[in-house]
Amino acid sequence: MAPNRCLLDLYPEIDPYETGLLEVSATHKLYWEQSGNPDGAPALFLHGGPGSGATPAHRRFFDPAHYRIIIVDQRGAGRSLPLGALEDNTTPHLLADLEKLRNHIGVERWLVFGGSWGSSLALAYAIAHPRRCIGLILRGVFLCRAREVAWFMSGMGTIFPEAWRAFSDHLPPEERSDLLANYYQRLTDPDPEIHLPAAQAWSRYEAACSALRPSPETVIASGDPNLVLGLARIEAHYFIHNLFMDEGELLARAEIYKHLPGAIIQGRYDIVCPITSAADLAAAWPDADYTVVPDAGHSAMEPGIRKALVRATDHFRGYK
Repeated sequence: MAPNRCLLDLYPEIDPYETGLLEVSATHKLYWEQSGNPDGAPALFLHGGPGSGATPAHRRFFDPAHYRIIIVDQRGAGRSLPLGALEDNTTPHLLADLEKLRNHIGVERWLVFGGSWGSSLALAYAIAHPRRCIGLILRGVFLCRAREVAWFMSGMGTIFPEAWRAFSDHLPPEERSDLLANYYQRLTDPDPEIHLPAAQAWSRYEAACSALRPSPETVIASGDPNLVLGLARIEAHYFIHNLFMDEGELLARAEIYKHLPGAIIQGRYDIVCPITSAADLAAAWPDADYTVVPDAGHSAMEPGIRKALVRATDHFRGYK
């Protein structure tokens, strides 16, 4: 396969040396994979969303000669089965799944890397299982607070009014007073002619707001149900249930993880997860290395974000 010339600041493309489906409930089977060095330092990649799934490019943030790169698609997302399933799909379920996977593949401790919702899940995991974490690398910080969800649903329209108007106008006028509740109703409708257009509208909105300079790498392929249905349906499910966390929990319990080495990487112009959340986390965790990328938005694939993430994983090669 020819290399992606736009991503040459990442490590080369690699294939997994092992993949599997881990049965975690009567409903859910999780796709997982390992790549890189089978005897290397374990590193867990947590995708965003919730519900977006991981991609082959995510392996490339890690030095494959050093790291045993472990990627999992969370319940209902990506290659996990069934796609978009909401039954028994909560934050505590996802945390239990990570422990089941860790035991299944024989990992004692791992470096935990997460962006956007993945940063939330990484912090929740570090609170629940701090002894299993070598350290945390977090990008585009999302702290699961009500104001952050409200910002996503309407506040982003102050910067991207055209994208928000298209998002809002997908619903009939009588449903626009509560976008989250009414999108959730449509996304959970069993009829694909109802839930798929809603998922596409939701995903186009998020993609349009995700990068400082939009490019093909940062725009979701809104015609692909495998990309958009899991993302939109599960994201709305988590948002409407307050991310299955207490308000402010991830900051309030910082004493549990603040002894861990950490890197916080944030685009200055991140509209999806504004920089105030990263600044709040850095204040609660002063020993973490806090990097503000001055010419970037939210996407992990923006040049400055990519470079900062690779620097962080390279730096963590010194930790065990």
